[in-house]
Amino acid sequence: MRNKYRYHFIMKVQHKIAIISFLCLILAGSVGYISILDKTHDNYFQISKNIDIFGKIYRQVNEHYVDDIEPNEFIRIGIDAMLKSLDPYTNYIPQNEIEDYQFLTTGQYGGIGAIIGQRDKKIIITEPYENSPSHKNDIHVGDEIIEVNGKSTEGLKTDEVRNMLRGQAGTEVTIKLKRHGQIITKTFKREEIKVKNVRYVGMVTEDIGYLMLSGFTQDAAQEVKDAVINLKKQGAKKLILDLRGNPGGLLNQAIMISNLFINKGETIVSTKGKQEVSNRTYVAENTPLDLEIPIAVLVNENSASASEIVSGVMQDLDRGVIIGQRTYGKGLVQNTLPLSYGAQIKITTAKYYTPSGRCIQKLDYSHKTNGKATAIPDSMKKAFKTRNQRVVYDGGGIMPDIEIKAEEYPEVVQALAGHNIFFDFVVKYRETHDKIAKPREFEIDDNLYNEFVKFASERNFSYNTALENKLKELRKAAEKDKTYDLIKAEIDNIEHKIKSEKTKDVTTYKKEIKELLAMEFAFHYYLESGKIQQSFKHDNEISEAIKVLNDPIRYQQILKKQ
Repeated sequence: MRNKYRYHFIMKVQHKIAIISFLCLILAGSVGYISILDKTHDNYFQISKNIDIFGKIYRQVNEHYVDDIEPNEFIRIGIDAMLKSLDPYTNYIPQNEIEDYQFLTTGQYGGIGAIIGQRDKKIIITEPYENSPSHKNDIHVGDEIIEVNGKSTEGLKTDEVRNMLRGQAGTEVTIKLKRHGQIITKTFKREEIKVKNVRYVGMVTEDIGYLMLSGFTQDAAQEVKDAVINLKKQGAKKLILDLRGNPGGLLNQAIMISNLFINKGETIVSTKGKQEVSNRTYVAENTPLDLEIPIAVLVNENSASASEIVSGVMQDLDRGVIIGQRTYGKGLVQNTLPLSYGAQIKITTAKYYTPSGRCIQKLDYSHKTNGKATAIPDSMKKAFKTRNQRVVYDGGGIMPDIEIKAEEYPEVVQALAGHNIFFDFVVKYRETHDKIAKPREFEIDDNLYNEFVKFASERNFSYNTALENKLKELRKAAEKDKTYDLIKAEIDNIEHKIKSEKTKDVTTYKKEIKELLAMEFAFHYYLESGKIQQSFKHDNEISEAIKVLNDPIRYQQILKKQ
């Protein structure tokens, strides 16, 4: 019966559309207008037809499928699959996920201020935010959460425990933790948590200030402004703006941050889309904070969207030197629109263009090969000019002015991190050591390093190298061949040599292992700011930025026409 009413409703809508179209034809008296109306009418018909088919499929499956289906989950799969065919950024947000989505744009929520994760079916604290309720109540990295308000976390998923921890600011929460085999109970009040966009700000030399911007939620521009003012008070005459790993966020924050360093009235970014409202040019509307301070902007392959707008502005207007690796290449703009029942949809509505006129979108989602978007080939990329007539290109992110190869840690180091050996060792160490030296002073001496190696050995730590995996493939293929017996000894010999060399890895790569271990210590004892400060000792991009900023002639030469 419901479908019958729907059918009559659709027919009425189509009938009204036909009448309106007919009246418009009479008034317009134009052949061109006729073709537009025909196309519009056909689109409405196709939409109505397919909605009707979709509804009937849903009903028939619900009534006749051999097993019961969960209606919301079933429809969600269909919606997600449909939107996935467009691009990864067009998403359906049901009402029960609105709060999480709002957190991504505001950085605010009510809770204890900690990131949690799952290890071996246990829920653990992976990071307390500095000065949050969890930090102020001495909750440590690695603490296992076993109860929240009297309810056991056993068998629960991470998001279920996260929802238990969150709540209105001012409400009380009781958490039972396990630390080094001891049960600890903490009772305290939740607070309004505001995750900062500027995750660290400080001086790296006597006159070079550094700030790490990790997001573009609300207040990001104000945080950057405050950070720069603070650095200048400390004596900063040059600035490192670290956008590495920053996935982007709100467009207006990228515009306001760019505005801090460029003249009022300068074009920052323009957007172009299907709807007229999407075609806009954004200019610097505020008085700048500083037009003269030399800037080095650090980027990598995970710097995306709003990060690329800021770095694109700095490059196109020759306002700063870009250092690092080519950025992600996301030149798409999304808007959120309301749906029924409190749901929303985030839709890609436009592409954005930097001041030189280039779009840095890397993947073409309108033309896919085997269902996958293809990268824009170099032959199709167009050249543009910066203010000083330097050549830059579209179609592939922001290419740094100084490219530095991304550091790749040896396989043994990656394996130690992947097996949580660094993490677990520091958790164990903290059981008997309340303090360590300050982040910039802390070092891993040989005694501590030997303790770590012994710990890894006791954990029966092992790993396969890429070469070992290739050798296994070779052996498997050779076993099917009649000549296997002839080459088996050689394969065995190579395998033995690889294993022999692996035993030396903790000595060969001692320097690299010490670096990551020291950062793990700094993180556990001083949280993210400690880890960042410890990384200054061996950060290639920061080292290069310091060199460039301390060499005014080179700095200016980079920004001039090549």
